[in-house]
Amino acid sequence: MKIIIPMAGMGKRMRPHTLTVPKPLIPIAGKPMVQHIVEDLAGICPEKITEIAYVISRAFGKEAEKNLLAVATKLGAQGKIYYQDEPLGTAHAILCAKDSLDEKTLIAFADTLFVADKTAKVDTNKDGIIWVQKIEDPRQFGVVKLDGEGFITDFVEKPQTFISDLAIIGIYYFKDGAYLKNEMQHLIDNDIKDKGEFQLTNAMENMKQKGTKFVTSQVAEWLDCGNKDATIYTNKRILDHKKITGKSEGGKIIQPCFVGENVKIVNSTVGPFASIGDNCVIENSTVENCIVQTNTKVKNAQLSNTLLGNYVEFTGNAKDASIGDYSTIKN
Repeated sequence: MKIIIPMAGMGKRMRPHTLTVPKPLIPIAGKPMVQHIVEDLAGICPEKITEIAYVISRAFGKEAEKNLLAVATKLGAQGKIYYQDEPLGTAHAILCAKDSLDEKTLIAFADTLFVADKTAKVDTNKDGIIWVQKIEDPRQFGVVKLDGEGFITDFVEKPQTFISDLAIIGIYYFKDGAYLKNEMQHLIDNDIKDKGEFQLTNAMENMKQKGTKFVTSQVAEWLDCGNKDATIYTNKRILDHKKITGKSEGGKIIQPCFVGENVKIVNSTVGPFASIGDNCVIENSTVENCIVQTNTKVKNAQLSNTLLGNYVEFTGNAKDASIGDYSTIKN
């Protein structure tokens, strides 16, 4: 089984944090977003993950590529890097990794995190599985319609009139990766676009018309990391769902929390729902419902709903702040 992660977007809504680090490598509950994704996919897959292919922008840089390959190695899989130089749609993004599309394949776009239903393993005998979630307003998502037997009858991209409330959340299983590759290549070769882009849903519609049977599956929770507030909330939910508990020799820890290595907590309370990266110093402060990345110093502060980058020096109060790497804030 292979995993393909299209993740070439620059994450502009997460600036200033994505000015120095690609969005999928921003830590959530102590791990990069993309690491949570591949670990959770591996957890619901009954077969060994042999390869993880990442589709990225060249602008990510060699350090990001090194970190991505390390994530694959931790799962005992081979990592591969592919590049998407233009944002031409979901089918185009996946096709950038066409050399890896040759067997059973899981595909997950790195825009959101999910909490897997551990009892619902991937049925690798199915032709294809599309993960969905019921939502109130599906107009900004691709949706599916089902027949009475649970098979998908229609794929509709961002319907402006109600078609279905089953939104596609960006996770897919294909029994035959080579077949998918051919159908996506057909879109490119014939310039078949929907809303100006080459869409995966069009390739799946062609496969369905030729007899492929697609079914749906759901996750326990679908979580957004599109902006700072959503990312802080996602950090909270992942800490809670995975029962992550932090430890420290000093200070008071209110669980659930993540506390990295070589963290100094002095006369301070950390948590609940805080993630503190390696080599941080928290002094005379309260830090709750926050993400503090690595090598950051927090002093005389009352932090809540705040995201601090790497190598930040922060002194003072912040109930709602987003501070990028190498910043100094003194209130």
